[in-house]
Amino acid sequence: MSVGGVGLSRRQFLGAGAVLVATGAAMVGTSGSVSADTYGSGELGPWDRLNRLVSSDDQVRRVLAGDGVFMFGDSIGVQDGNALALRLTKLTGSALAVHNWSGQPAAAAVDALEAWSAKYGLPRRIVMAVGTNDIFKPPAFGPQVDRALRIAGPARTVFWVNTQVSRTRESELVQRADLRNSAWVNRQLDDSARRHPNLTVVRWSEFLAEVKYPHRYLRDGLHTSVPLGQHWRNELILRALRKVPDRPAPKA
Repeated sequence: MSVGGVGLSRRQFLGAGAVLVATGAAMVGTSGSVSADTYGSGELGPWDRLNRLVSSDDQVRRVLAGDGVFMFGDSIGVQDGNALALRLTKLTGSALAVHNWSGQPAAAAVDALEAWSAKYGLPRRIVMAVGTNDIFKPPAFGPQVDRALRIAGPARTVFWVNTQVSRTRESELVQRADLRNSAWVNRQLDDSARRHPNLTVVRWSEFLAEVKYPHRYLRDGLHTSVPLGQHWRNELILRALRKVPDRPAPKA
């Protein structure tokens, strides 16, 4: 893969410290009767054996020592994390350590954040690219945002990518529920941002609302198209990271 003129294959990137485990489809799953579920989008199926891309211990420590960035994401991150890492290093010189796991909801990503905080400590910039899988149970999302901010502490900046889901393979009824639940997730994220000045919302949903042909940026109403959607979602993340406000250095 070549991004922005920098050539680096997926194998080379993974060899630098991230381990890709491919054990299942990188899709949000539903199970059971959609019509009978509480929120209209179905239920989140088992995800712990799905594709994941997780940096090694050595890579995480190098990124932390070099004032890099930690990222916690879902299947979109599994797909797009390599391109984001390449562009981040080219533009800023910073490296990226990732814990991207297909299907994981915010609660699981925040568990991983907490585990990394205890094991390694945390850098001053953290990207949370989860929430897509919370459309199946939107009320569970908001408390996880607040929990992530408590773990990060006020001296670090958390960048949270908001959500846009309307799965084109599902019925029109489910697609409407997906949109409604995405908006519900995003409202909770905005509520948390009003309470936490160190939370920056990366507004992917608003970007898609403003472009002329949003379907060109999402290949299935959920995952980014490549290269167009991938480029622009990563671009929004990079713009936010480059505008990180000055804060006191976090204590170890």
